Amino acid sequence: MELKNKFILDACCSVKAMWMNKNHPNAVYIDIRKEPSGFLGYNRKEAINPDYVMDFTDIKFPDKSFKLVVFEPPHLSKLGKTSYFRRKFGALNPNTWKQDLSHGFHECWRVLEDYGVLVFKWSNSEIKFKEVLELAPKQPLFANTSNNKATSTTKWFCFMKIPKAHEWGNLTSKKEGMELSHKVPSLHSAINPKKD
Repeated sequence: MELKNKFILDACCSVKAMWMNKNHPNAVYIDIRKEPSGFLGYNRKEAINPDYVMDFTDIKFPDKSFKLVVFEPPHLSKLGKTSYFRRKFGALNPNTWKQDLSHGFHECWRVLEDYGVLVFKWSNSEIKFKEVLELAPKQPLFANTSNNKATSTTKWFCFMKIPKAHEWGNLTSKKEGMELSHKVPSLHSAINPKKD
């Protein structure tokens, strides 16, 4: 598979709804299926047209192939077989979703270069953020915040593949002959920070 000048991966592109340029010249788009323009009906013109038909749990690219990986898997498992959301975005397997997402995170991390960035998008309408982030390879650096009072919230999480030798928890600084170790905060404290 030719990757010349291709250093961005969308690991589950669906109809490329997030993309400003839906055929970005530096991006590779993969999805588990292809669907023709208009497949949703309702006079909508969207298509699912990945560069490669590929499952995000088994990405067929070499290690460290991309500088940026975008991962927006299906968020829901409780969908009817003919529902609009299932047809447009796909659905999680209700019995294997944890294993599938864990494999997806692992594959996205594997094909990411050192110091590369993984952007993960998730809606907590069915499965909560904490449950999903426990499947991720590392704690995210940050996520967008929202004052939305709706029952569900969508967040974008940003990860960086920092080599182990340079990770925060492995760094020490010396001052006046003393070693000061830095501790990485827990995932729980990152998701539920203490309020002043």
